[in-house]
Amino acid sequence: MSGEPLTSVWTYVAVGMALLLLAGLSTGLALIDLHGWNTVAAFAIAGVKAGLILLFFMRLRYGPGLVQLIALGGITWLGILLGGTLDDVLTRGWLPVPGK
Repeated sequence: MSGEPLTSVWTYVAVGMALLLLAGLSTGLALIDLHGWNTVAAFAIAGVKAGLILLFFMRLRYGPGLVQLIALGGITWLGILLGGTLDDVLTRGWLPVPGK
């Protein structure tokens, strides 16, 4: 595209190295017992990695406003789906249901 600024190769190398570092961090955290916080840490690291990929490799950082709005809508919809799933999983067993 003619309107977007050029991103240097060193930026892509730095982002790639950050992604590799975060992948190693998530692998290392999987081997450590965080007393129930492993999933939260894994989701946080995955969110940072997804954000880096969206911003730099998918060029969302310099994209037009409509593309950014659509991406924000997709992220919002993902949050709604995850919230509904967690709502179901975390509230199981609150009511005494026969046959459990």
